[in-house]
Amino acid sequence: MRTFLAVLSAASLSMLAVLPAQAQQEPQQLAQQGAIGVPQIEQYFNSIRSLKARFVQSNPNGSVVQGNLYVRRPGRMRFEYDAPSQLKIVADGYQVTMWDNATRDFGQWPIGWTAASFLVKDPLSLSGDLAVEKLERVNGLLEATMSQTRRPQEGKVIVRLSENPLQLRGWTIIDNRGNRVTVSLSDMQTGLQLADSLFKNESGR
Repeated sequence: MRTFLAVLSAASLSMLAVLPAQAQQEPQQLAQQGAIGVPQIEQYFNSIRSLKARFVQSNPNGSVVQGNLYVRRPGRMRFEYDAPSQLKIVADGYQVTMWDNATRDFGQWPIGWTAASFLVKDPLSLSGDLAVEKLERVNGLLEATMSQTRRPQEGKVIVRLSENPLQLRGWTIIDNRGNRVTVSLSDMQTGLQLADSLFKNESGR
């Protein structure tokens, strides 16, 4: 689990700088050809106010866990893992708190320092927040490879979306050592009323 946390925090997407012209070139060309490009992806994420989904997470050590994901923009997110795991990861709008009552693992960091911050940034700008390095179709899905513009060497996130209609299917976080955490989504619902209690730090710290 500590490896997962290292991957999650190492690929930090601080969303501060401007996309280099070279990094913009390929996504712009795709959009001009009538295909889905950066503007459509940006518009899609900004249209989501809340979502709930099942997730399956594959970790660098080969383990696979699953649970429920809840998102309420701006800034709120909850990963709740199925039993017997007692791990929870919650963003309350300001910071991300991870705790596991079974192992006593605990971590806390600003929401903008996590690779999953593309889910909760509002508004999300892909012409300044992140560098979209590559946009391609792989195994029937659209894959957008993103990195933070100021420190691209610290990691990447590959966001996967289906087309017609455009829908988030998951993502892979890659840290600067090449470790990967892959999250796949299913049964996604959007526009739900999600209770404030889902996004509260319950660790007691």
